[in-house]
Amino acid sequence: MISAIRGTRDILPGEVERWQHLEAIARQVCERYGCAEVRTPVIEREELFEKGTGQATDIVQKEMYSFTDKGGERVTLRPEATPSLVRAYLEHNLEQAMGVPKIYSIGPMFRYERPQKGRYRQFHQLDVEVFGIKDPMVDADVIDLAWRLVQELGIQGVELIINSVGCRRCRPVFNAALLAALGDDLPRLCADCQRRAATNPLRIFDCKVPADQPIIDALPHSADYLCEECRTHFDAVRRHLQTLNIPFRPSHRLVRGLDYYTRTTFEILASSLGAQNALLGGGRYDGLVKELGGPDRVGIGFAAGLERLVLAMPEDAGVPTPLVVFVAAMGDAARDVALVLVRDLRRAGFRAEIDYEGRSIKAQFKRADRLGATHVLVLGDAELADGTVTIKDMRTGQQAPVRRQEVFALLKEAEGAA
Repeated sequence: MISAIRGTRDILPGEVERWQHLEAIARQVCERYGCAEVRTPVIEREELFEKGTGQATDIVQKEMYSFTDKGGERVTLRPEATPSLVRAYLEHNLEQAMGVPKIYSIGPMFRYERPQKGRYRQFHQLDVEVFGIKDPMVDADVIDLAWRLVQELGIQGVELIINSVGCRRCRPVFNAALLAALGDDLPRLCADCQRRAATNPLRIFDCKVPADQPIIDALPHSADYLCEECRTHFDAVRRHLQTLNIPFRPSHRLVRGLDYYTRTTFEILASSLGAQNALLGGGRYDGLVKELGGPDRVGIGFAAGLERLVLAMPEDAGVPTPLVVFVAAMGDAARDVALVLVRDLRRAGFRAEIDYEGRSIKAQFKRADRLGATHVLVLGDAELADGTVTIKDMRTGQQAPVRRQEVFALLKEAEGAA
């Protein structure tokens, strides 16, 4: 037997319904906020992520699935969606087509990292991106979309944390203060932190090594080094969130793991997920569009991990409760009528199944039970003779003959009461 590749998984019946529920809610929420769906390829040119995600990031350094294709071009399975969506925004001139481009995408991403609960090498994300608006009100609106999504999924015990990482003017000042504060402690940090100190000191705050935390906790905060424009922007974001009655907690440790973030960063955490507790995260990336060859346009967005959202959803979320109707037939003549009845039930919107092999009525009832049938319709010689169907409610055990033309109305009534 050939098994699935490590870090990938099959989403099977019984679980896939939760995914379908999540995706339906995500699309509804995004579209209510004026976002249009975009579907990008899962494979892109490697340079897109080197430039967009950042050469110094762990994603580019360690985690990307990159290879040379048969045409000699370096390509990558997308590790995140934002660079792909920026490319699509530029390549198809969505600014002209949409006015204010507000887009979203749902699909698989790929990173070579150690699999653990809620984290896989093929994983899935909802990404939301808004381009071209500098006003901090849009920051609050995007956060409100993310907050609304979590609320409509019924996820409890959530917390919004926010920060500002400044801009290209004030961040170098903070980086210098950060390195100065580290001083002689830098060699005591892990190898990743020492590498980050040389490439992007801000990302030292991403460190999860327990021994490094006392040193990192004593470091200065980015919010204390913001330029006047960034401070005004961050104050306005917080004011708008208060206006929207969205509770939040500022956290100087929130810097996000990608090089393109500027100013506002945010995450929504779920207490039920343990150590890997981030449901979604995002922020501003005001220089990314220009970095990828476009005009100087600002942007803001977030990515939500579907695996973690599914884990955090209530147990009964997305569990379907539709009627499942099984048609059991005895005899060739009854089977012909049953085949037409099943077709008509499906056209009427019911999930309907039939026995294809002419087995005994006892075997057919066993199969109906395994399929989770709520109702069994029995057709035999007696029913054919008087134009009825014997209908059995598998949940209560009650059964009675019903005129064939009345079956659909009775089932609709049962469906409405379910």
